[in-house]
Amino acid sequence: MVDQLRSWFQNNHTLVVFLGAQLVAMGAAAAWVIAYSVKLETRVSILETRGASYTVDRLNTIDQRLTVLEQNSNRNAASIERIVDAMTSGLKK
Repeated sequence: MVDQLRSWFQNNHTLVVFLGAQLVAMGAAAAWVIAYSVKLETRVSILETRGASYTVDRLNTIDQRLTVLEQNSNRNAASIERIVDAMTSGLKK
């Protein structure tokens, strides 16, 4: 039995080495995929953590700008109303 196994191994040495190399290559590829997945998940987690506060700050800034624009718009509307009233008061007489 051992002699048959040795004989088979000697006849198929190249095949065994090739299959062993493929096994090592697949293991390395699997390790790379796992490492890349962990790295990507870490980046996503960091972006979610930092991005949430950034988004809130950005939305607060936009809200402040909208409030200022709304106040300016209200002042301009009141000013236009006064001008229209002044111009039309002369027409009513």
